[in-house]
Amino acid sequence: MTDNRKFEIVADTELPGTPERVWQAVTKDTAAWMFPTDQWPDVKTVEEYPNHLVSRMEGPNGWFNQLEHVLEPVEGGRAKLHYVHSGIFDDNWDEQYDGASKHTEFYLHTLGQYLQYFDGQPVVFTDIQAPASSQTPDGFVQLKKALAVDGVEAGTPFEVDVDGVGRLSGEVDFSNENFLGLRTADTLFRFFGRNAFGAPVGMTVHEFGGSGDSELTAKAWGAFLEKVYA
Repeated sequence: MTDNRKFEIVADTELPGTPERVWQAVTKDTAAWMFPTDQWPDVKTVEEYPNHLVSRMEGPNGWFNQLEHVLEPVEGGRAKLHYVHSGIFDDNWDEQYDGASKHTEFYLHTLGQYLQYFDGQPVVFTDIQAPASSQTPDGFVQLKKALAVDGVEAGTPFEVDVDGVGRLSGEVDFSNENFLGLRTADTLFRFFGRNAFGAPVGMTVHEFGGSGDSELTAKAWGAFLEKVYA
Protein backbone atom coordinates (compact mmCIF):
# COMPACT_ATOMS: atom_id res chain seq x y z
CA MET A 1 0.00 0.00 0.00
CA THR A 2 1.39 3.44 -0.92
CA ASP A 3 1.33 6.18 1.66
CA ASN A 4 -0.43 9.13 0.05
CA ARG A 5 0.75 11.40 2.86
CA LYS A 6 4.36 11.28 1.64
CA PHE A 7 5.99 14.28 0.02
CA GLU A 8 9.29 15.12 -1.66
CA ILE A 9 10.60 18.59 -2.43
CA VAL A 10 13.68 18.74 -4.66
CA ALA A 11 15.77 21.84 -5.37
CA ASP A 12 19.01 22.41 -7.25
CA THR A 13 20.94 25.62 -6.83
CA GLU A 14 24.43 27.11 -6.90
CA LEU A 15 25.70 28.83 -3.75
CA PRO A 16 28.43 31.45 -3.17
CA GLY A 17 30.55 29.32 -0.85
CA THR A 18 32.67 26.17 -0.90
CA PRO A 19 31.06 22.83 0.06
CA GLU A 20 32.88 23.16 3.42
CA ARG A 21 31.27 26.57 4.11
CA VAL A 22 27.82 25.38 3.00
CA TRP A 23 28.18 22.30 5.25
CA GLN A 24 28.97 24.59 8.19
CA ALA A 25 25.95 26.78 7.36
CA VAL A 26 23.44 23.92 7.11
CA THR A 27 24.70 22.10 10.21
CA LYS A 28 25.94 24.66 12.76
CA ASP A 29 24.84 28.09 11.52
CA THR A 30 21.16 27.60 10.65
CA ALA A 31 20.14 30.56 12.85
CA ALA A 32 22.00 32.81 10.40
CA TRP A 33 19.68 32.10 7.45
CA MET A 34 16.73 29.92 8.56
CA PHE A 35 16.11 29.25 12.27
CA PRO A 36 18.05 27.50 15.05
CA THR A 37 17.91 23.71 14.65
CA ASP A 38 20.29 22.74 17.48
CA GLN A 39 17.38 21.36 19.53
CA TRP A 40 16.22 18.99 16.79
CA PRO A 41 16.44 15.31 17.78
CA ASP A 42 17.63 14.32 14.30
CA VAL A 43 19.93 11.47 13.33
CA LYS A 44 22.61 11.93 10.67
CA THR A 45 22.06 8.78 8.62
CA VAL A 46 24.72 9.86 6.09
CA GLU A 47 27.60 12.15 7.06
CA GLU A 48 30.28 12.31 4.36
CA TYR A 49 31.95 15.68 4.94
CA PRO A 50 31.74 17.96 2.98
CA ASN A 51 29.70 16.37 0.17
CA HIS A 52 26.75 14.35 1.42
CA LEU A 53 24.58 14.85 4.48
CA VAL A 54 21.25 13.19 5.34
CA SER A 55 19.49 14.23 8.55
CA ARG A 56 16.36 12.34 9.59
CA MET A 57 13.73 12.59 12.32
CA GLU A 58 11.25 9.78 12.98
CA GLY A 59 8.04 9.54 14.98
CA PRO A 60 5.05 7.29 15.60
CA ASN A 61 2.98 5.64 12.84
CA GLY A 62 5.76 5.82 10.26
CA TRP A 63 6.11 9.61 10.46
CA PHE A 64 9.46 11.01 9.32
CA ASN A 65 11.08 14.22 8.18
CA GLN A 66 14.32 14.04 6.20
CA LEU A 67 16.73 16.58 4.71
CA GLU A 68 19.40 15.60 2.20
CA HIS A 69 22.21 17.86 0.98
CA VAL A 70 24.53 16.77 -1.84
CA LEU A 71 27.35 19.28 -2.44
CA GLU A 72 29.81 19.54 -5.31
CA PRO A 73 32.54 22.17 -5.71
CA VAL A 74 32.21 24.57 -8.64
CA GLU A 75 34.85 26.98 -9.99
CA GLY A 76 35.29 30.26 -8.15
CA GLY A 77 34.85 28.90 -4.63
CA ARG A 78 31.19 28.07 -5.18
CA ALA A 79 29.14 24.93 -4.56
CA LYS A 80 26.37 23.14 -6.39
CA LEU A 81 23.64 21.97 -4.00
CA HIS A 82 21.16 19.18 -4.66
CA TYR A 83 18.58 19.41 -1.87
CA VAL A 84 15.81 16.92 -1.09
CA HIS A 85 13.26 17.42 1.70
CA SER A 86 11.04 14.36 2.16
CA GLY A 87 8.63 13.10 4.78
CA ILE A 88 4.99 12.81 5.70
CA PHE A 89 2.30 15.44 6.18
CA ASP A 90 -0.45 14.27 8.52
CA ASP A 91 -3.16 16.66 7.32
CA ASN A 92 -3.93 19.47 4.79
CA TRP A 93 -1.50 17.79 2.37
CA ASP A 94 -1.97 20.24 -0.52
CA GLU A 95 -1.67 23.35 1.64
CA GLN A 96 1.31 22.00 3.58
CA TYR A 97 3.13 20.89 0.41
CA ASP A 98 2.49 24.23 -1.28
CA GLY A 99 3.77 26.10 1.77
CA ALA A 100 6.83 23.90 2.29
CA SER A 101 7.94 23.93 -1.35
CA LYS A 102 7.62 27.73 -1.58
CA HIS A 103 9.46 28.19 1.73
CA THR A 104 12.30 26.03 0.34
CA GLU A 105 13.08 28.47 -2.47
CA PHE A 106 13.15 31.39 -0.02
CA TYR A 107 15.30 29.61 2.58
CA LEU A 108 17.86 28.49 -0.02
CA HIS A 109 17.98 32.03 -1.42
CA THR A 110 18.58 33.36 2.11
CA LEU A 111 21.34 30.76 2.61
CA GLY A 112 23.03 32.25 -0.47
CA GLN A 113 22.67 35.78 0.92
CA TYR A 114 24.22 34.71 4.21
CA LEU A 115 27.16 32.98 2.50
CA GLN A 116 27.77 35.94 0.21
CA TYR A 117 27.55 38.79 2.73
CA PHE A 118 27.84 37.51 6.31
CA ASP A 119 29.51 34.07 6.23
CA GLY A 120 30.94 33.07 9.61
CA GLN A 121 29.80 36.20 11.48
CA PRO A 122 28.06 35.73 14.85
CA VAL A 123 24.30 36.18 14.58
CA VAL A 124 21.43 37.17 16.86
CA PHE A 125 18.21 35.48 15.66
CA THR A 126 14.70 36.78 16.40
CA ASP A 127 11.37 35.29 15.32
CA ILE A 128 8.30 37.57 15.40
CA GLN A 129 4.71 36.66 14.53
CA ALA A 130 2.11 39.18 13.37
CA PRO A 131 -1.29 39.14 15.10
CA ALA A 132 -4.04 36.76 13.94
CA SER A 133 -5.65 39.69 12.11
CA SER A 134 -2.88 39.32 9.47
CA GLN A 135 -4.55 36.09 8.25
CA THR A 136 -6.51 37.85 5.51
CA PRO A 137 -6.05 37.44 1.74
CA ASP A 138 -4.32 40.84 1.51
CA GLY A 139 -2.39 40.45 4.79
CA PHE A 140 1.03 40.29 3.17
CA VAL A 141 0.30 43.18 0.79
CA GLN A 142 -0.59 45.30 3.83
CA LEU A 143 2.86 44.65 5.28
CA LYS A 144 4.66 45.42 2.02
CA LYS A 145 2.77 48.72 1.77
CA ALA A 146 3.69 49.59 5.37
CA LEU A 147 7.36 48.96 4.47
CA ALA A 148 6.97 50.99 1.23
CA VAL A 149 8.18 48.07 -0.92
CA ASP A 150 4.91 46.85 -2.48
CA GLY A 151 5.60 46.21 -6.16
CA VAL A 152 9.36 46.73 -5.70
CA GLU A 153 11.46 44.10 -7.47
CA ALA A 154 14.39 42.16 -6.05
CA GLY A 155 17.70 43.93 -6.64
CA THR A 156 16.23 47.38 -5.92
CA PRO A 157 17.69 49.64 -3.21
CA PHE A 158 15.25 50.61 -0.44
CA GLU A 159 15.11 53.12 2.39
CA VAL A 160 12.28 53.24 4.92
CA ASP A 161 11.52 54.62 8.38
CA VAL A 162 9.93 51.79 10.37
CA ASP A 163 7.85 53.14 13.23
CA GLY A 164 9.54 52.22 16.53
CA VAL A 165 12.40 50.41 14.77
CA GLY A 166 14.23 53.20 12.97
CA ARG A 167 15.56 53.93 9.50
CA LEU A 168 16.49 50.93 7.37
CA SER A 169 18.35 51.13 4.09
CA GLY A 170 19.78 48.45 1.86
CA GLU A 171 18.51 46.19 -0.91
CA VAL A 172 15.33 44.25 -1.55
CA ASP A 173 17.00 40.88 -2.17
CA PHE A 174 13.85 38.76 -2.63
CA SER A 175 10.24 39.59 -3.41
CA ASN A 176 7.25 37.59 -4.56
CA GLU A 177 3.63 37.22 -3.46
CA ASN A 178 4.56 35.06 -0.44
CA PHE A 179 7.98 36.24 0.71
CA LEU A 180 10.08 39.36 1.10
CA GLY A 181 13.78 39.68 1.89
CA LEU A 182 15.45 42.95 2.91
CA ARG A 183 19.22 43.10 3.40
CA THR A 184 21.00 45.96 5.15
CA ALA A 185 24.71 46.37 5.90
CA ASP A 186 24.45 44.14 8.98
CA THR A 187 21.04 42.41 8.97
CA LEU A 188 18.85 40.04 6.97
CA PHE A 189 15.13 40.70 7.45
CA ARG A 190 12.88 37.86 6.22
CA PHE A 191 9.10 38.28 5.91
CA PHE A 192 6.75 35.33 5.41
CA GLY A 193 3.28 35.75 3.89
CA ARG A 194 1.96 32.68 5.67
CA ASN A 195 -1.55 34.13 5.44
CA ALA A 196 -1.58 32.26 2.09
CA PHE A 197 -1.01 28.98 3.96
CA GLY A 198 -3.54 29.42 6.76
CA ALA A 199 -1.29 31.07 9.36
CA PRO A 200 -0.40 34.60 10.49
CA VAL A 201 2.24 36.64 8.67
CA GLY A 202 5.67 36.09 10.27
CA MET A 203 9.17 37.48 10.14
CA THR A 204 12.70 36.66 11.25
CA VAL A 205 15.59 39.02 11.92
CA HIS A 206 19.20 37.84 11.56
CA GLU A 207 21.50 40.53 13.03
CA PHE A 208 25.22 40.24 12.26
CA GLY A 209 26.43 43.55 13.66
CA GLY A 210 27.58 42.01 16.93
CA SER A 211 25.23 44.17 19.02
CA GLY A 212 21.85 42.59 18.36
CA ASP A 213 19.36 42.30 21.21
CA SER A 214 16.66 39.74 20.48
CA GLU A 215 14.29 40.98 23.18
CA LEU A 216 14.40 44.60 21.99
CA THR A 217 14.11 43.53 18.34
CA ALA A 218 11.03 41.40 19.10
CA LYS A 219 9.43 44.23 21.05
CA ALA A 220 10.02 46.90 18.39
CA TRP A 221 8.93 44.82 15.41
CA GLY A 222 6.05 43.26 17.37
CA ALA A 223 4.67 46.75 18.10
CA PHE A 224 5.10 47.72 14.44
CA LEU A 225 3.19 44.63 13.27
CA GLU A 226 0.42 45.32 15.80
CA LYS A 227 -0.04 48.76 14.22
CA VAL A 228 0.01 47.39 10.66
CA TYR A 229 -2.77 44.93 11.49
CA ALA A 230 -4.74 47.00 14.03
